[in-house]
Amino acid sequence: MISALAYLGISSDQTEDWRQFAGKLLGMQLLDQGGKNIAFRMDDRAQRLIVSDEPGDTLAYLGWEVDHREDLEAYAIRLEDAGHKVERGSTSLSDKRLVEELIYFTDPAGYRVELVWKPFTVSDPFIPGRPIDGFKTGPYGMGHAVLYVSDVEPVVRFYRDILGFHLSDYGLKPLPLYFFHLNGRHHSFAIVGSNRKGFHHFMVEYENLDDVGQGYDLAGLEENRIAYTLGRHTNDYMTSFYAHTPSGFFVESGWGGRIIDPATWRPHETNVGPSFWGHERLYMSDTQKEAFRNMRLDTASSGNRAPHLIDCPWLYSQT
Repeated sequence: MISALAYLGISSDQTEDWRQFAGKLLGMQLLDQGGKNIAFRMDDRAQRLIVSDEPGDTLAYLGWEVDHREDLEAYAIRLEDAGHKVERGSTSLSDKRLVEELIYFTDPAGYRVELVWKPFTVSDPFIPGRPIDGFKTGPYGMGHAVLYVSDVEPVVRFYRDILGFHLSDYGLKPLPLYFFHLNGRHHSFAIVGSNRKGFHHFMVEYENLDDVGQGYDLAGLEENRIAYTLGRHTNDYMTSFYAHTPSGFFVESGWGGRIIDPATWRPHETNVGPSFWGHERLYMSDTQKEAFRNMRLDTASSGNRAPHLIDCPWLYSQT
């Protein structure tokens, strides 16, 4: 079974900008690998984010972890039976990805997908690029990734029916949105049916809310770095902000995301706006911003709010 988002790769020749963004703003640990390519750690995994010094400024690949070596062959057979070409990764490619073994293929939207077994771990302590308490990873993986697709239905079928991703929730208006889980994290993957192709964002979740807030302060020191203001999402309860990356897509820095029970969760359609409050989309036109603002106001006027976090009483009480 596919269990988590293991890593992701970006093609960008703006490697110096990425050093500063991922290291100093996000707080990842820069790895000294030599050459022009750079990589970053978030935990005890050997690498989580890889930036290849290539033109394009786009998502290069998504790496998804499987539980067992035999899963790679099972998925390869399932994919090939469904008409999708599968390549077995060479030893050289596995060494570059710092995994024991992998296969790769292209999804119906044209994105490269890698399934990997046994990503390498390291014993050296994680040293963040700025003072943070760390990222919420472990069984929940690196975070989540969200893609634009031009035709949503074949992509939904591919990830749900062939790869076995589990639908968390979905919305159909004003654009189709589908959120999928692989573990207790509310979603590790999502797709936006937007009549275009491209990387919308990836999310990293911090262990401490203050690490999000301090990152927000740092982003605010740079002109036009903040894309969405601080806010809280309605489906996964994440408190977060979004920043423009050097490559043009977004990174969501979040805390307090919803943990679900995959065994009992039931997918459902959601008709409320994407946020309880905040998340003003600063990059949009005034008309577009107003539309999202009205959705938030409707959500608030209906009395919608996230439940209290049982393990975090200080958010609601001084006792």
